[in-house]
Amino acid sequence: MGPFSDDATLVWLLLGLLGLIGVLLVRLSRQQPFPEPSYRYGATLLVIAALLAMGTAAPRPLGVDGLLAMLCLLGAFGVLAGLTHIVRTRRDVIVAPLSGFLLCVGIGGLMARTWSSLTTVEQWVDFLALVLLGIGQTYLVFRGLLIGKLPLAWSQAGMVALQRGALSGERGAIACFERGWDADEPHLNPMAYLALNRIHAALGDKDEAAVWRASLTSTGGEAAVAEAWIGAVEDAILRVVPDARSRWPNLEEA
Repeated sequence: MGPFSDDATLVWLLLGLLGLIGVLLVRLSRQQPFPEPSYRYGATLLVIAALLAMGTAAPRPLGVDGLLAMLCLLGAFGVLAGLTHIVRTRRDVIVAPLSGFLLCVGIGGLMARTWSSLTTVEQWVDFLALVLLGIGQTYLVFRGLLIGKLPLAWSQAGMVALQRGALSGERGAIACFERGWDADEPHLNPMAYLALNRIHAALGDKDEAAVWRASLTSTGGEAAVAEAWIGAVEDAILRVVPDARSRWPNLEEA
């Protein structure tokens, strides 16, 4: 008998994994330009884990197989939702890879519990499925946690912060726009540089404004930025610093 052969122990280990993934999603959400997707999903996992933990005291608690099946469903939903954010909305890169761990454990656990009753052919099919699942999870981790960057989302978050009037701070416009550029997406860089130039100039920080002005000039200048973006950035700044426009021409001449 193995150390984890007891079903009650397995249930608590699986519940611990579910809670751990939920905590990681909630904590890592603070590092995302839009924390809502990962925070909401992480909080949902924590609530489900807490309810299932309380349910272990019920006369007919959820067994290991049922819990593994639930991990499969939660993991599959998280992977699909996370891939949507990675590929389409480009606002989150952590939901898919972390949910993938739940999916892998759920499917792998169900296969392991039925392995002895399978034929040789069925075991080979399950083995190949596990290999493909591992390759897919490796891709999610690599694509999301290791190289996942969200320059467009950070620029969008910076504009949201501007419209709220939050120029500085941990999630202010400056902090967001400083992450809103990427060597792999050079068309986004001038947008972030211009916004940072305008914000620092409006705040009277000429040195920082000059640094971002130089970066903007090196990537094509204001001609590389859509007029609609320039107008939206300036209008948002003017709502916070009404006299900012008087400082922008001085910087232009510098």
